[in-house]
Amino acid sequence: MTDLPSRPDARPARPYFSSGPCVKRPGWSPAVLADACLGQSHRGKPGRAKLNRLLDATRAILGIPADYRLAIVPASDTGAMEMALWSMLGARGVDVLVWETFGEGWATDIVKQLKLADCRVLRADYGALPDLAAIDWNRDVVFTWNGTTSGVRVPDGDWIAPDRAGLAICDATSAVFAMDLPWPRLDVVTWSWQKVMGGEAQHGMLVLSPHAVSRLESYAPPWPLPKLFRMTKAGKLNGGIFEGATINTPSMLCVEDQLDALAWAESLGGRAALTARTERNFAVIDDWVQRTSWIDFLADNPAYRSATSVCLRLVDPWFVDLDEPAQRQVVSRLAALLAELDVAHDIAGHRDAPPGLRIWAGATVEHADLAALMPWLDWAYAQIKQAD
Repeated sequence: MTDLPSRPDARPARPYFSSGPCVKRPGWSPAVLADACLGQSHRGKPGRAKLNRLLDATRAILGIPADYRLAIVPASDTGAMEMALWSMLGARGVDVLVWETFGEGWATDIVKQLKLADCRVLRADYGALPDLAAIDWNRDVVFTWNGTTSGVRVPDGDWIAPDRAGLAICDATSAVFAMDLPWPRLDVVTWSWQKVMGGEAQHGMLVLSPHAVSRLESYAPPWPLPKLFRMTKAGKLNGGIFEGATINTPSMLCVEDQLDALAWAESLGGRAALTARTERNFAVIDDWVQRTSWIDFLADNPAYRSATSVCLRLVDPWFVDLDEPAQRQVVSRLAALLAELDVAHDIAGHRDAPPGLRIWAGATVEHADLAALMPWLDWAYAQIKQAD
């Protein structure tokens, strides 16, 4: 191999590009946790006040409608989605959209665990979307807004019927705070703190529209529900869950950390500022891809490309001619080399995705760090290719 790129001088100041847990906000330190409500019940007045502050700030930043209910729930985004699926599905037929790992997981739960007979799974390969026009909105529809492992997102909410009879159940964990969500067209929305806001794991968020609340109060599933999934009492919504009275004990250290992230978002200008940071970050990668011959986006359609979990495929003929195990080995070596040099951590693509790279570009990532990373990618790939 000739004309090898020279080794860059500047490293990213924060070489953390994991798609979850994601990097903390700029300037974060453990000192922000000093005011955490520790050693006392989260149900006491100080703890409850912290939880309600978190809910209120989240609602304000995201523009969640006043008549939508918002709760902190256990077990991250997974827990929030499982609560919705197990509590609400079965009243109607279900369409599940699958184009990456997490959508596949929801389809598995619905088909193999809940064993719903009237279930259609609409699939697409990594890098593409299913046919959105094939969806029947008389049915419940389960989908991810942004495919974290494929780098593919839905382009907007226009494909969601405003007069739908079924529920729009959306896993938005790598989208919320970074992309515009059309709240009136969504009935259940879930996410975790550890994605766009760089929070800690194990806490999820659950948003319910009035349509979703009506489903909970009018339908009882035929299967038993564990305590962590129960959102009703005597056939009515358990309002306390959506007013800071969490189902289980939250970590008040994690609550304090999330309050700090929300305060940072407010200081920038709220959701619009977070989205602008994300899109500026994505533009760095997009510019590099457009002028680099050995790499391309996994998503062919620009309208579908994720601005947060940016998934890339290697298109150099040398790489393409390798078998898949060899391709994965190349990606692993490239990612390990950059991690060893403390240039980039966790940039190998997800194990279920085609061999490639995945770079988180959400709002807590600094633009300058992504700009510093791009020359290192060229250098590292050239080193791996030359060695072979």
